[in-house]
Amino acid sequence: MNRLGGRRHPCYAMAMEEPDPIRPTNDEARTLARQLIDDARFGALAVTDAESGGPSVTRVAIGTDQGGKPVTLISSLSAHWQALAASPRCALLLGEPGPKGDPLVHPRLTVHCTAAFVDRDSAEHAELRAHYLESHPKSKLYIDFGDFAFVRFTAVDARLNGGFGKAFRLTADDLAGVPTSV
Repeated sequence: MNRLGGRRHPCYAMAMEEPDPIRPTNDEARTLARQLIDDARFGALAVTDAESGGPSVTRVAIGTDQGGKPVTLISSLSAHWQALAASPRCALLLGEPGPKGDPLVHPRLTVHCTAAFVDRDSAEHAELRAHYLESHPKSKLYIDFGDFAFVRFTAVDARLNGGFGKAFRLTADDLAGVPTSV
C-alpha cells in the first residue's frame, strides 16, 4: 500500500524504492542528543501502568547524575513509581518547543530506558542528592521526604528528531558521550 492507502503494483517496489527517512547517525546527532539530555529540566516519562497494563505518561523533573545519565526524583505515592517498580522498562521524551514557530520543527529525543531506584541509605544517594540540588534547588522542599527517591534511567537506545527531516536512531553508546553541562 502507498501512503494514501491505495495498492501498488508488485513491481513498483523494484522500480521506485522509497528512501529511508532515518539518516545515518553522525557526531552532530550524538551531540544534539547529549545536549537535549543535559539541558532537560523536565520531560515526559512513559511507563506501563501497573494496574491496567496500558500505557501511561506523566511529566517529571529531569536531571543527570555525575556520569550524565538521566535521573528523576519521584514519590512512592505516584502511579509512575508503582509502574516502574512493576516494570522498569520505560521511555523519556526530552526537548521543548522554542518560543516561536511550529513545535514540530524543534529537536526532541525519545530515550528507551531501564529504570533503577537508588537506595536512600546509600552513599550514592547522598552524592546524587547534592548533585541534583545544584540544578534543582527548589527540590530542597521535598527531596528528604521519606516517600521520595531517585530513579536513574539507563538508555537502551533512542530516537532523535532533530527538526524537520532530521531523524536518527541512536544506540546507548551514542548517548554515552561526555556530558555537555555536568
